[in-house]
Amino acid sequence: MMSVIPHAILPLGDSAVYVEFSEVLDLAVNEAAQALAAKIRAKAPVWIVDVVPTLGGVALHFDVEHADLPDAPLEAAQTLVSKCLGMPDDVALDAGRVIEIPVCYEAEFGLDLADIATRVGLSVEEVVQRHAAAEYRVLMMGFVPGGPYMGGLDPAINLPRRSSPRTKVIQGSVALANLQVVIYPFTTPGGWHIVGRTPSRLFDAERDPACLLAPRDRVRFVPISATEFRRLEGREALR
Repeated sequence: MMSVIPHAILPLGDSAVYVEFSEVLDLAVNEAAQALAAKIRAKAPVWIVDVVPTLGGVALHFDVEHADLPDAPLEAAQTLVSKCLGMPDDVALDAGRVIEIPVCYEAEFGLDLADIATRVGLSVEEVVQRHAAAEYRVLMMGFVPGGPYMGGLDPAINLPRRSSPRTKVIQGSVALANLQVVIYPFTTPGGWHIVGRTPSRLFDAERDPACLLAPRDRVRFVPISATEFRRLEGREALR
């Protein structure tokens, strides 16, 4: 697992460090980052308040006002990382949950399906079939609260990000780009290709846990009709 070696341990301002394995998406590298994050959480001193795995690295955040904060926290965090990198892989990684998420791929929700199909040389039905057939792994959470970045996209339907981002992408939109799939937890700008929309609520501050998904979860999309979408959307609104 830890045969993947980081090429930099960098300060992030004065309250965090970042362990960088790679600047490009690599599922083996992400697995190594997840393993390192688990080791750090198991060994972290009380002044480290969060350990956040990313696509290609791990960020360590610390409390600059904690009474036990060392005089040189950046150096102390770097030392902790180096020690964890040298440890055996004795911290078990959670296999993650398998979560089914309903998605409506009909034209009113899959805004870019026709364009994707034209560009990859498939029919709209084939794009939907390939998208729904895959199992995706949550690689990291980011962008906005509850926002998952997921690997596992079929390369046959992969595209780069849109050349012109939208100023408004509706909450629940499911989109693809760069061999990844995302779900927009809120209505925000976005530059990914929209294939459908889910009525599931990705983030709810009053829910425990607030985020529907977490790193290492495995996601399967279940196609639903527009009628079923509206039924489930109404049920979510009543919660």
